[in-house]
Amino acid sequence: MGREERAGREDGVSSDLVIGPDGLARPAWASTDPLLQEYYDTEWGMPVRDERGLFERLSLEAFQSGLSWATILRKRENFRAAFRGFDPEVVASFDDTDRERLLADAGIVRNRAKIDATIRNAAATVALRDHPDGDLARLIWSFRPEQTPAPRRMAEIPTQSPESVALSKTLKRHGFTFVGPTTMFALMEAVGIVDTHLIGSHRRGTSGVW
Repeated sequence: MGREERAGREDGVSSDLVIGPDGLARPAWASTDPLLQEYYDTEWGMPVRDERGLFERLSLEAFQSGLSWATILRKRENFRAAFRGFDPEVVASFDDTDRERLLADAGIVRNRAKIDATIRNAAATVALRDHPDGDLARLIWSFRPEQTPAPRRMAEIPTQSPESVALSKTLKRHGFTFVGPTTMFALMEAVGIVDTHLIGSHRRGTSGVW
């Protein structure tokens, strides 16, 4: 594997990690594609606590359903342009003309159900501002668990949790769609609510949350 080699079990590092030319250990999914590596090194698992940032990531997680995350990342700037920077108030005001514009935009994922869900979720996000549960950011972060997983192998990373199930139910009660427990766990991983970096990864424990 050239200068890349799998971390050996004899040093206690997971065999599911790859040591790159820079000497840093990453999971295989983040070890070859430069875009995924940059995302893993700088963004994935770092805390996101603002409404717009969480609405964007919730929306992108919904669009990712059934697709690879790399596909979404490569289209991310197109998504941001198409959805006007994921400003919830702006997206909530989208009408049928905007829907047709989005369906004709080859730069994003042209899925009518997911587009409709994003517009609906924007309206639900705005409505949350006046709800006792708090705004979107406060609500999502209220489901942070008491402990985070500590996986050594990719197979040990859960796909959902009691908290992601509860978050899913709460968001659905507030009118959100495409927010199933598995999608919500992926969101929680992405925005630092849980830390599922493999033990031995150079990113494990770097979020400041855990």
